[in-house]
Amino acid sequence: MRVLLSTYGSRGDVEPMVGLAVRLRELGVEVRVCAPPDFAERLAEVDVPMVPAGPSMRQAVTGANRWKATDLSQRAAELVATQFETVIAAAEGCDVLVATGLFPAAAAVRSVAEKLGTGYVYVSFFPSMLPSPHHPPHPWPGRPQPAEVADNRELWELNAQSMNELFGEVINNHRASVGLPLVDHIRDFILTDHPWLAADPVLAPWPEPSDLDVVQTGAWTLPDVRPLPAEVEAFLGAGTAPVYVGFGSMPMHASADVARVAVESVRAQGRRVLVSRGWADLALIDGRDDCLAVGEVNQQALFPRVAAVVHHGGAGTTTTAARAGVPQVVVPQLVDQPFWADRVAELGIGVAHDGPTPTTESLSAALRTALTPETSARATAVAGTIRTDGAAVAAELLIDGFGRGRRP
Repeated sequence: MRVLLSTYGSRGDVEPMVGLAVRLRELGVEVRVCAPPDFAERLAEVDVPMVPAGPSMRQAVTGANRWKATDLSQRAAELVATQFETVIAAAEGCDVLVATGLFPAAAAVRSVAEKLGTGYVYVSFFPSMLPSPHHPPHPWPGRPQPAEVADNRELWELNAQSMNELFGEVINNHRASVGLPLVDHIRDFILTDHPWLAADPVLAPWPEPSDLDVVQTGAWTLPDVRPLPAEVEAFLGAGTAPVYVGFGSMPMHASADVARVAVESVRAQGRRVLVSRGWADLALIDGRDDCLAVGEVNQQALFPRVAAVVHHGGAGTTTTAARAGVPQVVVPQLVDQPFWADRVAELGIGVAHDGPTPTTESLSAALRTALTPETSARATAVAGTIRTDGAAVAAELLIDGFGRGRRP
């Protein structure tokens, strides 16, 4: 059996595919991953073949010519064309294509599957991406949701109209150029009526009843056995547990002083600070020995050894922190991150910061709550309920549903 996993997005879009790819390979499946070139090293670490797709995602997010809302149609056209060309070559002989990431890229994968007569699965890593009467859609850039509309079904209808307006012509022009029929409903074409949800059912349950036949597998994670760097081990051993601060792939353009705010807020609680540079290139604010700046590290090994995790609210970071039983402060920036912030607060395992731009006062207040014994106890309790078998569940479903000589 051959499977192609395709995504165009940041680390949070790629890492779950890594987890699924490794599990599929363990079951004897031939698997490869299409992803932005930024993640070639990560795929090489786990010895999974990678096909670079599209331009650097980091440059698109943080570079001097980073993508803007006004570029959306142009960038969508570029993505559809490059993704289709890359994926159709990589998908030769595959039984199923699994897609996520930016919608134009996923539309190209769905079109390739149609062209080749191959199976197709769309996966979301958070429930709020999928239409439901129980939650509203995420607004598109430059298209705020009308304040006078409160009904979620109506908001999802408007969301579908926006997707048709933003991407319909681009996607259909390309489909016509490769001999495929036009589609009327872009969102439903990409998602299908049976999408998968690779999120933990405790952290992010799919609300029922639903109009969609959603398959929730649990989060796709890969056990990380990489050792922590020597400097991190030395720092952890030199004093009390620090607070980890990191915003992953978020550029934090609106929060130029975020490193200063974070360090001062943590120090105000009498704690040391471990700062993850991330795509925002966060740096230390002085030379005091109570702070350490680090690059990419094994969060699974690190988080159980810190006092709290301050982060942006990505699905992967939220899940890893929850599994570690460590309190969280989520400073959400965009898309699904407010959802994760709300869930952390609702579960009592941390604090949702109010808005994307923290101040020393607001972050200090959030940390005071997160560092209480009550929050720590709740985080420990919830940690034992987080599933670890999501990638295994998804791998078995793919083999059962699309493998040659399918099992009953």
